[in-house]
Amino acid sequence: MTTDNPFSLAGKVAVVTGGSSGIGAASVRLLAGAGAQVVVGYNKGADRAAALIAELPGNGHQAMYLPLEDSAQIRKVATAVNEGFGRTDILINSAGFTRMVAHHDLDALDDDLIDAVLTANVRGPFATIRAFVPLLRASGDGVIVNISSGAAQNGTGSSIIYGASKAALNTMSMALARVLGPEIRVVIVAPGMVHTGFVPGRTEEMMAQAALATPLKRAIEAHDVALAVMASITHLTHTTGSIVPVDAGRHL
Repeated sequence: MTTDNPFSLAGKVAVVTGGSSGIGAASVRLLAGAGAQVVVGYNKGADRAAALIAELPGNGHQAMYLPLEDSAQIRKVATAVNEGFGRTDILINSAGFTRMVAHHDLDALDDDLIDAVLTANVRGPFATIRAFVPLLRASGDGVIVNISSGAAQNGTGSSIIYGASKAALNTMSMALARVLGPEIRVVIVAPGMVHTGFVPGRTEEMMAQAALATPLKRAIEAHDVALAVMASITHLTHTTGSIVPVDAGRHL
């Protein structure tokens, strides 16, 4: 009987945007634990990224400055990954941006904030995918996992533009799944309210109330979402263009 792990990621290279914290960091830990070499993309979290790499099993992991607003820098990172690793098998688009704005306060949702959210949550992931597609295609079995949100489907969330940006990410992901197959799969993981510090101003009480409002009445942790990311890579091998909810039943 063989002892090989059929779901091992040994020999694979994964790139994770927003990899220094939250869902991204939780995904990094699981990817490294499965044997992948991981590039931890960060924007303002250089120290967090370095600390995370220091605790990961395996070796060869690297932190790279990967801001979603700078397409030229994203292309430089893709070049650096190609030169340093020679391949990319997995791309996790976990980085994003939002700010809490009451949905009824239309004036508070100003143009600058709209542009910032759309740049980070739509243009940034697209630019990253565009830069890494040649490497992912060369892998022959590439996987892109885009972290979306249940807000995309029900019009809730921290602000109107945040939900709209994630809806755009969903639509974009479906289109990409169609044109990037068969060499690359694209899967969308859509969590509910995750117990992290991602949304400035969101309190523990708000998160507890959101958990109680779900059928499972459970808080969703970053690790829970990362498990869905891993399942999308290792187990859901015939899934592409689909949305995998991690919301404790909130959509019901």
